[in-house]
Amino acid sequence: MTELRRVLLDGYPTQVVRHGDTLVAGDGREVGVDEAIHLPPTEPSKIIAVHLNYASRTEEFMTKLPGAPTYFHKPVTALNTHKGDVVRPEGCKWLNFEGEIVIVIGRTCRNVSPDEAGDYIAGYTIGNDYGLHDFRDTDAGSMLRVKGSDTLAPVGPGLVTDWDFRGKQLRTIVNGEVKQDDNTDNMEWDMNYLVADIARTITLSPGDLLFSGTPAFSRPVQPGDVVEVEVEGLGKLTNRIVTGPTPIRTDVGAQPTQSEEVMSTAMGGDWEFRGIRTPSKDLYPSKVEEKR
Repeated sequence: MTELRRVLLDGYPTQVVRHGDTLVAGDGREVGVDEAIHLPPTEPSKIIAVHLNYASRTEEFMTKLPGAPTYFHKPVTALNTHKGDVVRPEGCKWLNFEGEIVIVIGRTCRNVSPDEAGDYIAGYTIGNDYGLHDFRDTDAGSMLRVKGSDTLAPVGPGLVTDWDFRGKQLRTIVNGEVKQDDNTDNMEWDMNYLVADIARTITLSPGDLLFSGTPAFSRPVQPGDVVEVEVEGLGKLTNRIVTGPTPIRTDVGAQPTQSEEVMSTAMGGDWEFRGIRTPSKDLYPSKVEEKR
């Protein structure tokens, strides 16, 4: 396996290779891992994410999966990096972490089989698919503001090649406490399937990112919290939550809300009516009889 990173070296974006605690550029320049200013490991033309995929997450919502995965899009302006601050806008309170493994496309991919898909994957990185659920009542279909607001797609620290996604442990840690802990063997659809599924109708380009789903126990975080996503063989992605510099404008658009739809997603198994009102319940029907 090789770990490639993109950092600012002498003020210029530079690809480096990790050798222990040192990052080495092609011309021999070096910088320490802890001192480096990281950039996202790729410059994607698009960022795609799958909805439910892990069995634990599905069970948490007391729902069931459809026959095939469903997806949403995170705009590239949401892209963030290792050690970058994640902004919770002033006036919002339901910002959730979602630790994930991210597929990085290596070459143009269109209309391939799952067996062929691995040949189009450059490698893997770590992502945190943050969700600003305050806007879920208006954006639950597109997830545009929920998942696409600025800074809500940190990825990194590097791109690891020749990594086998099978049987790998994923953990999300908040302020030193493990919040998510699951294994990739508990995914319904694996990495090759996801790539082949999307590429049936959407051309994937080199550098594109595909978030592969999160396990159970995504929960809200607060300004000042430090969130780490650790994946076996991929390293650790670290971000800090901060309050946005400006409040959500009140003279335009839908405002942040705190409805059952918001809480059912933000609080998951901690929500007193879980299973009665499930997120996107038309697509993911509850296994619990509807509350009268």
